[in-house]
Amino acid sequence: MDIAERVAEYNRLVNEAADLLGISHPCLRPQLVPAESIVGNDYNPNKVAPPEMRLLRLSIEKDGLTMPVVVCRKDDGGYVVVDGFHRTTTIKTVPKISESLHGYIPVSMLDKPLEDRITATVRHNMARGSHQVELSASLITMLTKHHWSDARIGKELGMDPDEVLRLKQVKGLAEAFRDKEFSKAWEPSAG
Repeated sequence: MDIAERVAEYNRLVNEAADLLGISHPCLRPQLVPAESIVGNDYNPNKVAPPEMRLLRLSIEKDGLTMPVVVCRKDDGGYVVVDGFHRTTTIKTVPKISESLHGYIPVSMLDKPLEDRITATVRHNMARGSHQVELSASLITMLTKHHWSDARIGKELGMDPDEVLRLKQVKGLAEAFRDKEFSKAWEPSAG
């Protein structure tokens, strides 16, 4: 069998084993997909400095790829990264690594709408590192425009109410609170 046939058989066997197990967690159903079918998302606020990117490359070269990339399927049949953009970039741009994976990337798949993918990306990143404040604030504003309450944003992103408020303020009070009603307590008293 050529590599494409072996990959198809691997993917089938993994799915069959996951079905047999009956535990529904994405990490138990990793699949190999062509690297060129995976694209980054346009909302990830996580940035990695060059020294850490070099360390990531070294880690993959020395230890192999130890975690699948988390993706969601796109309408066109491709995949968009939820978590693992820097791993994906490293795999795609370092020939030695790409060749070792025969042009495939192991992925765990999520089936979520855009706003849930955004929050999944943020949760993955916040659990392990830091975010750029301006981009995080943009995500808060985007979720607000999707009619998410501050409480839901805080719950989904693991933030307390003050954090949500501060990030809204970064994007500007006028935009974040444009459609909100305020108490009369904010008006000057007549006395």
